[in-house]
Amino acid sequence: MDANGVKQHLLSKPLNSPQTDKKELKRNRLRRCKSAPLAEAVPQEANLNGPIQPSNSILRNLHPSFKRVAIILIFYLGIGTVCFYLVRNEIDGEKTNDLFDAVYFCIVTMTTVGYGDLVPGSALTKLLACAFVFSGMAIVGLILSRAADYLVEKQEILLVKALHLRNKVGPTEMLKEIETNGVRYKCVTAFILLLLLIVAGTTFLALIENLDIVDAFYCVCSTITTLGYGDKSFSTEGGRIFAVFWILTSTICLAQFFLYIAELNTENRQRALVKWVLSRRLTNVDLEAADLDNDGVVGAAEFIIYKLKEMGKISQEDISLILEEFDDLDVDQSGTLSGSDITLAQSS
Repeated sequence: MDANGVKQHLLSKPLNSPQTDKKELKRNRLRRCKSAPLAEAVPQEANLNGPIQPSNSILRNLHPSFKRVAIILIFYLGIGTVCFYLVRNEIDGEKTNDLFDAVYFCIVTMTTVGYGDLVPGSALTKLLACAFVFSGMAIVGLILSRAADYLVEKQEILLVKALHLRNKVGPTEMLKEIETNGVRYKCVTAFILLLLLIVAGTTFLALIENLDIVDAFYCVCSTITTLGYGDKSFSTEGGRIFAVFWILTSTICLAQFFLYIAELNTENRQRALVKWVLSRRLTNVDLEAADLDNDGVVGAAEFIIYKLKEMGKISQEDISLILEEFDDLDVDQSGTLSGSDITLAQSS
């Protein structure tokens, strides 16, 4: 469609005509439109081929959220260990070392495994167990949303680098690959970590707890799924020390894996919707719906907004809120924004 509103075939014009050049220039501007400066921080995460950053910058970039989760977890385990150690004589079951048993009981309660090898034996210990199981589930949810996701993303970058080891991809290509197949790589990474934890747990139970291989695998599966029948569990002092770390990581890894599976399923449905939206034929009804300013002409921006709405990327409410912000910034009501508009809007 040309400037006079007359519909014409793109191929009917010479390739080197000024009007064609203007259209191509406009398309290129739309294709390379810039985002907010937030992207400047991304290469610091993915620049694996560059020089190693100083240790202080690594610690600084090691997420306040990750540190916060670690502090909360240590605080929870510390309080839980002290509480269950003080009431150790009121806890029934197979005991090894009072301190290790307190930490072990705290972890088993927190992850809702509940083997039954150690159980509350009084009203006080039962109330403590009730309090710690709810707070422990909340902390596990916090770990799932923050620390575990961060750790899997770190392993995801290493996985992408390993897959493209021969090609020597740069940071830009790696970021693009992660953005395109990020959820799929997260699923693979979480699955690999889960397999390693299952093998480690089965091997440990077979060698240290003297279980046969089937019982060891059975105990591992009932533990990581928090089923916890209790007929097989960690009964030695060394086994419970191992269980303190293994139970927490394995149960969280399994939950994270299922979350990524759900996310992958949602992403696949979204991609199918996008493919359908881009492949279906446009009608006059679509053009009328896409004409936001009702001027009888659909511009590139209007077309993009309409397609994004069909894909479910944005909603009409989002568009209305953005237009309200635009109207507030457009002080002179010219329909465009300039530096003077921003200055006037901020000063007012």
